[in-house]
Amino acid sequence: MTKLFARFAKDESGATAIEYGLIAALIALAIMVGAGALGNSLNSQFSFIASKLDAAQN
Repeated sequence: MTKLFARFAKDESGATAIEYGLIAALIALAIMVGAGALGNSLNSQFSFIASKLDAAQN
C-alpha cells in the first residue's frame, strides 16, 4: 500500500495537465476581457458618430 502512495506522489502527469488547463483558462479570460473592452470602446465611438450625424440632420 505504501508503494502505491509513493508512486502516486511521484506521478506528475496529472499536474502538467492541470497546469495546461489553467494556462488555457487564463488565456480565454484575457481574450474575453479584451473583447469586452474593445466592444465598449466601439459602442461609444458609434454612439458619438450617431449623435453627430443626428445633430447635422437637424
